[in-house]
Order: sequence, then structure tokens, then C-alpha cells
Amino acid sequence: MAVKVEELLTADINQPARYLGNELGSTHKPWDGALVRWVLTYPEVYEVGASNLGHIILYNILNAGPRQLCDRAYLPAPDLAAKLRSTKTPLFAVESRRSLTEFDILGFSLSYELGATNILEMLDLAGIPLTWKERATNDQNGQMPLIFAGGQTATSNPEPYADFFDFIALGDGEELLPEIGLILAEGKTNNLSREALLLDLAQIPGVYVPQFYDMAADGSVHPNRPQVPERILRRVATPIPAYSIGLVPYVQTVHDRLTVEIRRGCTRGCRFCQPGMLTRPARDVEPQQVVEAIEQGMQATGHSEFSLLSLSCSDYLALPAVGMEIKNRLKDKNISLSLPSQRVDRFDDNIADILGGTRQGGLTFAPEAGTQRMRDIVNKGLTNEELLRGVKTAVDRGWDKIKLYFMIGLPGETDFDVLGIAETVRWLHRECRLQGRRGLNFNLTISNFTPKPHTPFQWHSVSTAEFSRKQKLLKGEFRGMRGVKVNYTDVRISAMEDFVGRGDRRLGAVVRRAWELGAGMDAWWESLDQAYKAWTQAIDESGLTWKYRQVESGEWNLFDREEEHDTDTRMNLTARAGTGTPPLLDQPLPWDHLDTGIDKNWLKIDLQKALEAATVPDCSFEGCSRCGVCGTDFGHNVVVDALPIPEFAGEFVPNTDRKQRFRVWFGKVGDMALVGHLDLIRLFDRVVRRADLPISFTGGFHPNPRISLANALPLGVTSTGEIADFELTESIDIESFREKLAAKLPENIPIYKVESIDLKAPSANQLLEAAEYVITVASAGSLTENGELDRENVAPVSLAPDTNWEAWVKTIAETEAFWRVHTTKSGKTQDVNLRERLHKLELVDQKPDSSTSARSATSEGRAVLRFTGSCRSDGNLLKPEHIVFMLEQVSQQEIQLLQVERSQLILGYG
Repeated sequence: MAVKVEELLTADINQPARYLGNELGSTHKPWDGALVRWVLTYPEVYEVGASNLGHIILYNILNAGPRQLCDRAYLPAPDLAAKLRSTKTPLFAVESRRSLTEFDILGFSLSYELGATNILEMLDLAGIPLTWKERATNDQNGQMPLIFAGGQTATSNPEPYADFFDFIALGDGEELLPEIGLILAEGKTNNLSREALLLDLAQIPGVYVPQFYDMAADGSVHPNRPQVPERILRRVATPIPAYSIGLVPYVQTVHDRLTVEIRRGCTRGCRFCQPGMLTRPARDVEPQQVVEAIEQGMQATGHSEFSLLSLSCSDYLALPAVGMEIKNRLKDKNISLSLPSQRVDRFDDNIADILGGTRQGGLTFAPEAGTQRMRDIVNKGLTNEELLRGVKTAVDRGWDKIKLYFMIGLPGETDFDVLGIAETVRWLHRECRLQGRRGLNFNLTISNFTPKPHTPFQWHSVSTAEFSRKQKLLKGEFRGMRGVKVNYTDVRISAMEDFVGRGDRRLGAVVRRAWELGAGMDAWWESLDQAYKAWTQAIDESGLTWKYRQVESGEWNLFDREEEHDTDTRMNLTARAGTGTPPLLDQPLPWDHLDTGIDKNWLKIDLQKALEAATVPDCSFEGCSRCGVCGTDFGHNVVVDALPIPEFAGEFVPNTDRKQRFRVWFGKVGDMALVGHLDLIRLFDRVVRRADLPISFTGGFHPNPRISLANALPLGVTSTGEIADFELTESIDIESFREKLAAKLPENIPIYKVESIDLKAPSANQLLEAAEYVITVASAGSLTENGELDRENVAPVSLAPDTNWEAWVKTIAETEAFWRVHTTKSGKTQDVNLRERLHKLELVDQKPDSSTSARSATSEGRAVLRFTGSCRSDGNLLKPEHIVFMLEQVSQQEIQLLQVERSQLILGYG
């Protein structure tokens, strides 16, 4: 049964459009025609989840399968979460709006160590037991969905979260999830028990079922039955760019653009980088597939920006050729290209040529360390000369803002290395200064290194006390340095990430208790204080405080010398000849049963090379490093050679010609009332692009389409009388314009009328004089009785016994002044006579509340009123709330505004 979402999304819910679903690009499959029904549940707010590329790809792939249906769900913001609980409404999927318990399987993305608390929040809101044991106990009728997780953290070390999931999907999901779907379909057909179904799933390479494995006293994990593999294989898939074309949200998302993957995997071998180890081998996408996906995707979505995605985009040797080909094809569309953080040593004029457009964005480089020695220890493969050359190229090509990423707390780091970060920035400032140009600005992010599983530094121990000390050192160095903004990662987040990220199954109880104490959305700075308090209390209650204290003070350092520490308690990797491998490296780790392809012995060897500050070359372009990945199970590196770069066809030149203007009267009805004004402007921009209409652009550095809305409609208000002006670069038939525009608009934005307007005529915004509204109001008793009433959380109305709408309307009409204090945007106050702004007010209908007995003709509970009031661009407005104010003045009753519709905007043609 569908949840009545429209009843939940009232005025007190922030950004209600994030819960609507059914955006452009969403898939609608008949419920009864599906044998297996999935929900991809992203444990973050919609703006983050809906722009996640993996989420979009898997959604598209699953819906492409026969008899498989895939819906989506996201973490509700605290305001909606509270309403779901208070109304006992279960968390729902956004397409079908059905409760999550109605589906067969829920897949969570777990890509962050502290993200599990959000998953528990979603399960609780859905009314689903939190652990696999509780679900198995409560699933007497086989109606409880299977719960699984995938993503980087799930693949890296799922043990702290093993209690919560029926299974874990390891690695790439493009091929793995459809295989899981086939097993689920077969299991449903044969009416398998939950345990039997999970046993079948455990036979699929890449599926780890924690309940079929037990943790030993030393933290290692082993099968508890012979039918499951001792080690579970990470899955590897080839990227398919066509599946990247998907959702076009109604609200602005974190990555509000089309994103297409050009390369999966990275073989640079940075010793701190978990993604670089867990995504091997490197797989380049064929350039033609990338170009076609971008060209088709931009037309299908209407985005004005696209991004090419990879862990290291500049290692995709065909990048300059592909970028230039796309730029040439989309030359007349006002399109911009952005790239994520890229290798500064590969940044050159060819890459600079393809970036940006008319909207040149920022550049992000990641030197990671401030000295050459430290960059060699972490195998960054970057020299000072290469760093300077890359930054100089950026400055020469017009960039004056550059973001740089550094880390502190790396193995072997000294105070000299820490201070080297500030010295590097000073040096770059000095060397890159250009005469006659504004100064170069650096935006620095300095994060705290936390060791990750499956990397050579997985045996290192951090010290949060040292993090704090080193941050203080840097703050002193940067104080007074001009043109530099520095952001530091909160030490508390780093401590929690490290404690959980390398933990074992004992941490399951800690994660659950932290959620019960209020931890959630822990990556958001505004939640940090509450999260830290919850996590520390949960750790204290668990009896694992000793383990957490090691994170605070540092248990060992990979670079400690033997003569400085007792070798029984401290780790020594500078082993003497014949002493063998240090015992600590042979101790079992909680993730040893996961076969990621990386040989653990190779990690030990690479760690030894780090101690010697020896670098290892990139095996995509030089010799094999013998990491263990390449072979039958994981494949081999696939590298596309550099291609000839097409001749540059020129930058986008905005066509500012104005040959025709159309004025469009349209509506904003149904759920579109929940789309805000700025989001509506973005929607029209994309609609015009998809409709391929010859829109005219403004001039200047940031050309925008000449689309002008007459007036902003308040959020939550429906309308049948909105107006927008469109200016075109060429004349087209009015009916053709209307058909093309209507074909690309959502059905709840209907077009009522289109007129051709003289180009010299004033805009609709300039002509706007008044607006007509139809409002529904109700009396909630006398103002004195309800003086303390919380209007945003008001109880059902208790009707005043002397309600007389006709008399009140008449009194307002006969009154000359209703004074109210108005505060301007600048904070100034002025007295305003609202009556002067009211042109007309009439009673349309009145009716008793359904909970009351019949009343006299003049004593009705609710009324429908129509009013016409001033609505001018100079701020002279009469709002529905002003009518409520006047009604309260004449009635001395509290009046509730129940519903608002704007029926028309009135233009003054003079």
C-alpha cells in the first residue's frame, strides 16, 4: 500500500521536493509484473545519494533486467524522520511510495566508516529489525526483506557491521547484483527458507554471508560450515558509460551534473590510498563510448555541466582527445567540463584546453605531503619540479584559485615535514606570482591520515594527540599568510574513523549503541558534537576504551627504531638480517578472509620500501609490481593509448540575438508545488536544452538563458496562473514552440497559453501589478484562548462557536487601515497599511468541519476566500498571511491558513 506522502510534506518540512521521486530518468515498472523487488537505499540525504554515480548505475542496471524492479530510498532529514515516527508512518521508497518492508531486498551503500548509524536509522524508520538474527527470528512468514551492503567500506572491512546485514556484496556490483537477482527469483519460485536462500547466495563469488562465519579469539574470521568458501572474492566489472545517464533531480544536488566514468581503478600505488588498492586492475573505457555517453546524456538530461570521473583522470591518456572532441561537439550549448582532483604532474596545456567553458571552475591538486622525502615514503610519485610546473601551468592559463590537499600524521613524519606544507605553499606563491595579475589564492584542506585496511600502512597506528599538536604547528605557520585559506579535518572524526574502520565484530554493539545515543549523519560538521559524545559513551560502555585510547595516544609507529623501544611491546620494521618478519605483521587481521586480489606479503614488502623511502612505478605504464591482482579472477590492466587531439573549434560564444519573445502562462500543480523557485528556474533551463529551443543568452562572463519568471511562487503553493518570458535567437512557429516545451515539462507544469510579445515590450516582471489567490482558512478559537498555540504544530482546529465569515469579510472591506510592521531585508522597519494593498476580497464557499455538527448559515468552520492584491516587483505585496492577519484583527479569532492557490498574475499593460 502506498504511503500518503503528500500528507507528510507539510510547510514545516524543509526541502520537501527531495522526497518526491519520479524525476526525469526514473524508471516505472508494474509492481505485479516483477518477481524480485529491490530498493537501493542510500544512507544519506537525497541531495547526496541521488547524485552518486554508483547508485545511478546500479539502479539503471537492475531495472533493465526482466522481472526485476528497483526503487530507491534515502535518509530523511531530521524533520521528516520525526514526523514519520510521530505519525507511525514507515520509511518509503520514492517511486512507488511503498513501505520498505514490502520489498524483497534492500541494498545499502556503505562507503564511509561512520555511515552505519545512518543505516540503522533507516532500518528503524522502516520498522525492520536491525540485526540479521532479529530478522531471522521475526520472519516466520518469509515476509522480511533481505538486507545487504556494498561499497568501499563494506568491501574493505565489513566486520564491525556484520551483525546488521544478511550478506555483503564485495567489489563492483554491475554483474554481481543481477546474479543475486537471479538467485532470489529462483528462491522465491521454489519457496526457499531464508537460510537456504542465503546459502545459495553464498555460492556467488563476491557474496559474503557473515552468519556463516565466526570470529576467533584473535579477531580472524573463519567459515562455520563446509558449504561456503574460506575466502570471499572481490568482484571486478568493466564500466559501462551508457548506464550513467539517469536521474535529473528537481532539487540541486551535491554533484548537479552528468557524470561519466572514464577509468576504473588506479595503479599509482599511493601507500595510504585504499581505493587505489581495492579497485585494481585499472580499466580504461573506450573513448568512443565516453563521447557517445556524454553527447547523448547531455541531450537527454539538459545538464549544463558534465564531469569525467576516475580516481586519477589524468592517467586516462585519451583524456585531452576525448575532452576536446566532446567540447567541439557541444560547442554551441554553453556546456562546462569539470574534473575531480587530478595529478598535478600530468596537468598541462592539453588538459587546461578542455576544462571549464564560459564558467571556469576551480582546480584541485593533491600533493599530500610537504617534503620530497614524505612524498617518496607514501609513493606519491611527485617531485617539487612537477608540482611547480603543474601549478605554473594553471596560473598561466588563467586560474587564480587552486585547491590543494595535504595530510598530516603519515608514517615517518617529522615536524620538519609538517612545516614543509607551509613552506611549499610559500614557495608556490613566490614562484607563481605574475605581474599585473591578481594574487594567487590557495584553498588548503589538511586532513588527518587514518590507516586503511588492504594498504601497506594498515599496520600503522595514529595518534590523535599528535594530530592536534601538528595542527597547532601549522596554524602558527599560516597565521598572517595572505592568499591562503586553510581547513582542518576535525581530530575527533579521524579518531572515530580509525577506531571503527580497522575494528572487528566486537564493534557491532558499539555502532548500535552509538546510534541509540544519537549518532548519525556523522560526516556533517553540524552533527559532530552530538556524534562524538554518542560514540565515546558507546565505547566506554562496551569495555573497549583501552582500544580507543591507543588511537588517542598512538600504540606504535612504523618508523620507531629498535634501540628506542622495547621490541616486545613496540613494532620494529628495520629488522636485522636473519630476524625474519616482525611478529606484528603476521598477526591475523579482521579482513584477511576477504580476497581483494592484493597479496598480503606484497603489502609487507611495499611497507619495507616505504621505510627506505623507495618508490614503486605505476604498473599501468611501467613494469609489473607483483601486487597479486592481475590474473584470471580480477583481469589485467586495460590502458587506452593517447589519441590525436582534434583541432579546437573555439569556445562557446553566447548568441545574444533576440529575434522573438514568447510569453507563457503555465501552472504549478500537484507535487510541483513543492519545487522551490530557484529549482524551477533550473528546471526550465534544462527543459529548454532538452527541447533544443534556440534560446537567447545574456552576455558577460557567465551567460545565462533569457528565461524570466514574472514572480516567485511561495513554496507549497499551487498555481494556475504563472507567467514566464522566453527570448529566442530565431523565429519559430508559436505552436511548434508550445509543443516542444510542453513535451519536456513535467505533467504537473501544464501550459495554458502562449503569446508572441514584442521584443521592445516590458517584461512580465516589469508589468506585474497584482495577483489573485484562492485560500482556505479556518477559525481555531479566540486569540486569548489560543495565545500560546504553536502554529507550526497546531492540533486539529477547535471551531469557534461564533464564526461568521460573511461579516468578517464585509468588515475588512469597510475598514480603511490595517497597520502592520514590515521588516526589510536590510533590517529596517516600516509601518505598512495592508488594506491599501487589498484590491478585492470575497467569500467563495464555507463549510463546517467534518468533526462538528451542523451549524447555522453564518457559523461555518472553514471558508474559501478569493482575494486580489498588490504584487509588484518593488516589494509592494499582499500575501495570504496578510489576509489571515486582517481576519484575526476583525474577528479576534485565531485563523489558520489551510490551503493556498494562486489563480492568476495580473499584468498592467497601461
